[in-house]
Amino acid sequence: MTVRDEILGANEQYASEFDKGDLKGPPARRFGVVTCMDARLDPAKFLGLSEGDAHVIRNAGGLVTDDALRSLVISHHELGTQEAFVIGHEGCGMIGLSNEHMHEKLGAAAESTDFLGFADLDEAVRGSVRKIHESPLLPESFDATGFVYDVGTGRLRQVT
Repeated sequence: MTVRDEILGANEQYASEFDKGDLKGPPARRFGVVTCMDARLDPAKFLGLSEGDAHVIRNAGGLVTDDALRSLVISHHELGTQEAFVIGHEGCGMIGLSNEHMHEKLGAAAESTDFLGFADLDEAVRGSVRKIHESPLLPESFDATGFVYDVGTGRLRQVT
């Protein structure tokens, strides 16, 4: 059985018991989360979320990139979110990742790409929170808080 077959089978099981077709698009708890795509992170579980509770934006490093910010702006102005949580994590593969390494690995086609690696996890989270606070596209009332998730314990630590 292929992975594709496995996920289609799992989806069939999920759909057979699905009862959430009446959920609304705006998140019920009026917040968004920006976190890493790392498979060890399940933000719904470690934040106690159910379908429809929050917008979750994931990318390599859990950074507030221009695209993540675009999603937060839409989330706020079109769907009513009032705050965001930026959640980095211990052991992130983006810590220490250099553009030079990726450019060497991928060749000329990657030379203009910034892979957004970082050296300091807390500072990366703080920078993402700052990017939200400083955005002219979000009101001053839109709040943002940063956290680091510990993949070894499952606990969050606030970054100040």
